[in-house]
Amino acid sequence: MNTEFIKGVIVPILTPIDEEERIDEALMRRQVDYVIAGGVLGILAFGSNGEFYAVEEEEMERGLQIMVDQAAGRVPVYFGIGAISTKKCVRLARTAVRHGAAGISILQPMFLKPTEEELYEHFKTIARAVPETPVLLYNNPGRVGYTMSGNLVERLAHEVENIVGMKDTSGDITQTAEFIRRTRDVGFRVFGGKDTLLYASLCHGAVGGVCTAANFMPELITDIYNKYMAGDLAGSLEAQFKLNPVRLAMDGASFPVAAKDMAGLRGLSVGVPYRPNLPTPKGAALDKMRTEMKKAGLLG
Repeated sequence: MNTEFIKGVIVPILTPIDEEERIDEALMRRQVDYVIAGGVLGILAFGSNGEFYAVEEEEMERGLQIMVDQAAGRVPVYFGIGAISTKKCVRLARTAVRHGAAGISILQPMFLKPTEEELYEHFKTIARAVPETPVLLYNNPGRVGYTMSGNLVERLAHEVENIVGMKDTSGDITQTAEFIRRTRDVGFRVFGGKDTLLYASLCHGAVGGVCTAANFMPELITDIYNKYMAGDLAGSLEAQFKLNPVRLAMDGASFPVAAKDMAGLRGLSVGVPYRPNLPTPKGAALDKMRTEMKKAGLLG
């Protein structure tokens, strides 16, 4: 299975919606063009910052069709799956493949705390339902309440042919490095999941990052990757240090509202969050975002 295209900065693209919480097709197409122009090497539909948990299946299907059509082969479009039940994940995986997704990304089930054997069977079952499609694992312990182990990832990487990579959002660079170390013999493609750790992840052998920041400052986050790949390690590190204060300013707002807030500050039309979230109100949190964006040269 060819996995060479699975690399670089992949954006968990924002989902613009109208007043009825329907995906706004025109704005979705505009956002696709914006991130591609900004240098991303992939688009992840319905990741965490794409608010997957709030989107009905029919809307996901329509949204994916829009993204694949607008990307028009310029970059691969991956499909994020965050459902709890294995059966629903299989259904979503097959839908993604049917509509041209280049790969799928599967978050470990939230709310539950499955055993390692249960997780193994869950991921294996989904992957084998779409055997010709690359599958990426998505480890996000901060959101689901537990982490994937190195043993589990190593086993899946070696025993399920089309599980070919993962995104690690643990924020623990030792854990990211262990995922890489234990799977490098089979060319497993590990992505960093924290924008602030993209440089560190690349230093340990990651192939890129799945980076929220690419939604509203793609020129900064792709600069880290591009300079690193060109061998300019000092320049890559400086680019990381330039990005970090902006990314950290997002922490003052509720998840995942800040990404749409910052996109709005840059003049991008991405709509408001799905309820129950609301745009960040005027005050210290929004002021901090605006201040750090100005310091980074993102605002006039």
